[in-house]
Amino acid sequence: INAKLFANPRNAAAGSLRQLDAAITESRDLAMFSYYGRIDSNEFNIESHSQMLEFLEKEGFNVNPAYKVCKNVEEAIEYCKYWDTRRHELDYATDGVVIKLNSFALQNETGFTSRAPRWATAFKFPPEEISTIVEDIEINVGRSGAVTPVAILEPVYISGSTVQRATLHNFDEIKRLNINIGDRVLIKKAAEIIPKVICVTEHSPHNDTVYLPPEFCPSCGTKLVEMEGEVNLYCPNTYGCPEQIKGRLEYWVSKDCMDIDGIGDNIVAQLVDKKMVLTAADLYKLTVDDFLKLDLIAQKSAQNLYNVIQASKNPTLARFINSLGIRHVGKETSELIAQRFSTFNALKNAKVEDILEIDGIGEKIAVSILDFFSNSYNNKLLQDLELYGVVPQENVAQNTSDALKGMTFVITGTLSDTRDVFASLIKQNGGKTSSSVSKKTSYVLAGENPGSKYDKAEALGVKIIDEKQFRQLIGE
Repeated sequence: INAKLFANPRNAAAGSLRQLDAAITESRDLAMFSYYGRIDSNEFNIESHSQMLEFLEKEGFNVNPAYKVCKNVEEAIEYCKYWDTRRHELDYATDGVVIKLNSFALQNETGFTSRAPRWATAFKFPPEEISTIVEDIEINVGRSGAVTPVAILEPVYISGSTVQRATLHNFDEIKRLNINIGDRVLIKKAAEIIPKVICVTEHSPHNDTVYLPPEFCPSCGTKLVEMEGEVNLYCPNTYGCPEQIKGRLEYWVSKDCMDIDGIGDNIVAQLVDKKMVLTAADLYKLTVDDFLKLDLIAQKSAQNLYNVIQASKNPTLARFINSLGIRHVGKETSELIAQRFSTFNALKNAKVEDILEIDGIGEKIAVSILDFFSNSYNNKLLQDLELYGVVPQENVAQNTSDALKGMTFVITGTLSDTRDVFASLIKQNGGKTSSSVSKKTSYVLAGENPGSKYDKAEALGVKIIDEKQFRQLIGE
């Protein structure tokens, strides 16, 4: 057929499920194993996980025939060892065995952590290891100025994909590995995903020197510096280094930040290289004609790029805070901050003690936020963003109520609007949100395809409501 093969089954399955044309998905002949079902266990008299699997199989679902009920821990360990030696006989890839308490009563008694059930754990098989040659060591500069060495490898196929690059993390790691260009190394995929150099197995006979860290930034030529208490080298040319500028812009447009779809790394690189954009604010003064100056951008694409940028001018407060790239402040911390301060100006004028009142934020983050706002470059950026009409939404409703006063909500699944919108509704009506379920949670607001938070809520006896019930709570 001359069709291009997928790199691995994972990519094939993910790509097939994302198809807009259901006929294409159907033609891909995907199959799945069912490992769990959400049913009324009392109605069907199901008291254990194994009984659940038997029920699913009886109802026509594919259940992995390799599962086993073990009598004790020793038997479970032997079962894991068995599959570690036999997994290559399977006609699908697997990276481990999940061990669970079988009894639903014991599962409920054991409960959950904020991230996972306490009644289940994963035994990971040792990752596949393979030998290859270090062809070069590339130096990357991130948005924070951190300089990271990356091993450029002779391409090898490992754990479902071809690997040509592996991070070396920092120059202390290079020294520890005693690695240099031309050396033969052993690599693996950490968690079956991230390529990692394990060790040098043979030094190059043509290169007996010790690899020395660079003295100057490969992007802008500025002399690199060491930061107290950190192993990384840094480029101090924060606002003039092209790679740092590109990194900040790539972060600004990313999904968890301003979510400007269509502005990828290639377009960012062109905009910076052509000196059309140096800050996030510069994106908002670009015209359709400006985009037409870029490679491979036609009229329709240029108009679309202009439109998506303009459409991002009124983000939620949490998104805007996250997009600024304040050191130590990520997505979850930004959401906590946005819940505490109803406007961006309130955050800007906050004192360290105001920020420290936020549950989950310590002195390190509070000082970092104050440092950001005391920087003249950052203040100029904020002024320019406002000048071009980029204004974050306020977390203040015109008609606030106390309908949810004293209540804590956890949101999971897909709802009719974004989670940010529902989090704002909760706050506007006197409630607050949390990222994890606990016994103190008042309600779990669940949409379609909820995750593990739904299961944890069931186990803890926390009330689960849908969107219709939520809107009734706030009187809509």
